[in-house]
Amino acid sequence: MSATYELIIIGAGPAGLTAGIYAKRAGLDVLVIEDPSLPSQALSATQIENYPGFPQGISGRELIERFRKQAEGIGVEFKKGKVYNLTLLSSQRWEVESEEGKARGIALIIASGAHPKELGVKGERELKGKGVSYCAICDGNFFREQEIVVVGGGNSALEASLFLSKIVKKIVLVHRRDELRGVKVLQKRVFANRKISVCWNSIVEEILGEDRVEGVRVFNLRSGEKQIIPCAGVFIQVGSVPNTEFVKDVVERDKEGYIITDEKMCASREGIFASGDCRSTALRQVITACGDGALAVVSAQQYIHQQRS
Repeated sequence: MSATYELIIIGAGPAGLTAGIYAKRAGLDVLVIEDPSLPSQALSATQIENYPGFPQGISGRELIERFRKQAEGIGVEFKKGKVYNLTLLSSQRWEVESEEGKARGIALIIASGAHPKELGVKGERELKGKGVSYCAICDGNFFREQEIVVVGGGNSALEASLFLSKIVKKIVLVHRRDELRGVKVLQKRVFANRKISVCWNSIVEEILGEDRVEGVRVFNLRSGEKQIIPCAGVFIQVGSVPNTEFVKDVVERDKEGYIITDEKMCASREGIFASGDCRSTALRQVITACGDGALAVVSAQQYIHQQRS
C-alpha cells in the first residue's frame, strides 16, 4: 500500500525546501523526495552575494544546509530516490513512483531543478571525471597550480573562473561571443585577474587526451582558425538542462524541456505545480526559486482544500 500525503514535493533545492517549510507551517501533511544523483545546482555556487541578509555573501552549500536544517527542524519528512513516473489515479490522487517505492498525494509540486549542460564534443564524455568537470567547487582542488580551461561566458563561468584562480596557475576562458554575458561586477573582476585570459569568438571542438585531459582544440568562429590550448582540466559552464524527463508525458513543457506554468505556479494538469529551475521563467536564481516554492504551496493548498470540500 502506498503512503498517502496531502502534498508531495519532488526536489530538495531552494524551491523544494522553501515549499516544504511553507507547507509544514501551513499544517499540510507533506513529503519531500530528493534525488541524490541530481543535487541542487546551488550547492556548487562558491559565493552568493545577492541573497538578502548576507552582505558578505554565503556559499551555496551553506545556504542550502541552512534551508534543510530549518525544514528538518519543523518536521518536514524527506525520502531519497529518483522519481520515474507520475500517475493520476481514479481517486484524483497522484501516485509518485520512485526508487523508494510509491507515494500518493492530492497535489504535487515539481521542484526537480536542472543539471549542467554538456558541450557534446568529442572527448567530453570519455574524459568526464578525468579532467572534464562541471563543478569548480567540487573539483577545483585537483588542479592546484595547473593550467585549465573554463568554457562559457555567463555568471556561472565567471564565478567558476574567479574561484579557480585562487587554486590554479592559469585559466583560459573560452567564449563563443565577443563580450561576456555575466553581470558587470563579475566581468570587472575577471578582467582584473592576471591569471585569467579570454579566448573570444571561439568554441571548443574537441577535448584532447587519452587517460587524462591534455588540452582542447578551439575553433575561432570569425577567423576560421584552429588552435590547441594545452590544459590539465576543462570546466564546462554553458547553461543547464531541466530535470523534467519524468513529466514529459504528464505536463506541458517548452521546447527546452522546462515546465510551463501560469503566474500561480500551476502546470497544465490539475493538482500539479512547478517551481524553481525546472520551470519556464525569465530568471533562475536562488531567491526566485524560493519565491516560486512559496507561491506553489499557496496554490497547492487552495487546490487541496477544494478537493477536501
